[in-house]
Formats: sequence, C-alpha cells, structure tokens
Amino acid sequence: MLGLINSPEQLIANLIAVLLGMTIHEFAHSYVADQMGDPTPRQLGRLTLNPFAHIHWLGFLMFVLIGFGILGSAPINPYKMRNPRWGTLAAVAAGPLSNLALAIVAAIPLRFMIAAGTFNLVTDILYTIVFFNVLLFLFNLIPLFPLDGWRMVLALLPPDLAYWWQRHQQTSQLLFFGLILLSFLPLRGFNPLGILISQPSSFLVRLLVGL
Repeated sequence: MLGLINSPEQLIANLIAVLLGMTIHEFAHSYVADQMGDPTPRQLGRLTLNPFAHIHWLGFLMFVLIGFGILGSAPINPYKMRNPRWGTLAAVAAGPLSNLALAIVAAIPLRFMIAAGTFNLVTDILYTIVFFNVLLFLFNLIPLFPLDGWRMVLALLPPDLAYWWQRHQQTSQLLFFGLILLSFLPLRGFNPLGILISQPSSFLVRLLVGL
C-alpha cells in the first residue's frame, strides 16, 4: 500500500505514516464511542494517542511483510451506548473520517513546500502521511465485513434490511477476502481493489497536495 522501501528515509516516512494513521483511526473510534456512552474504551485504556495501546501486532507484522494486515483495533460495545444505532454509526465513521482529516492537515504544509520547491525528509514524511491516510479513508469505506463501511451501512439500514445485511455477514467477509486474494494474483489488467481504491486515492491525493 505504501511506497517501496528503497532508502532509510522512505522507511522512516512509512513507519511514521502507518503508526500515526493507525493510532488516530483507532483513537477516533474509541473517543467517539466513549462520548456516546460506551465505557469500554476507557476501561481498556484506549483513550490515548499511544500507538502501543491500539496496535494489533500480528496484523501489523502482516502489513510489514505482505502490504496488508489489520493494523489496530478499537473494542466498542454498541449496547452500552445511549443510542446504540446512531452511536455506533458515529463511532465507526469517526475512524475513516479522522484519516481524511489527518491527510488534509498534512497536505496544507506540503502544498507550500512543493510550491517553494522544497524536497527533503519532511516533504517525504508529509506526502506519505497524506497518501497512506487517503488509502485508509477509502479502504475502510468499502461496505464489506469486517471493514468500517460494512458497519456504517448496517447502522444506516432500517431494521428489516439491517437483519438481512447482518445475516449475510459471512458472505460479505468471504467476498472481501476474495478481493484481497485477487489483488495478489498476477492477473493482468484485473485488480478489483485497485479499481476501488487506487484510482480514487490518486485523484484525492493530487487534489490535496496540488499536483
């Protein structure tokens, strides 16, 4: 998902972008869930910007090795919220929206640096933060289990359709893993995840940084 590591600078930029994006994403889930009345994140010590409180070590290792993995987790309990349906929607949506917000914040100084012709380690870090967080934002909007997009759709649907959506959770998960598998197979010209994410993310990154 990130740029190839061909220098120590790129390694530093990748690590900063991944840890920052993951931490902000999971903290946003936890913070909004807490505001919605769910004490679970607070009880588990997740209301912190310490990345080690959120990191999913096995998934993080998978990401480092193969470019895909569950970076972190945010345990929330909708049934402890004041309004389980809308509280869940707010808490789940907070994750990807926080990544978009972080991408916008990083893009502001980056635009000025690019306009001034300044290209250094800070430029690389800011660009990688923008790029990775745009990817996280779009990826998590895909309405397939276990992504945030699936849970957002569940919260938005009326009860009868929500029941149908939840009943097909396993099918949705199989479809998701099928898309992941197809993205790793050498099928020339056919990469469904690339179609869903790469092209929109490239457009959004160019829009944010002014390229």
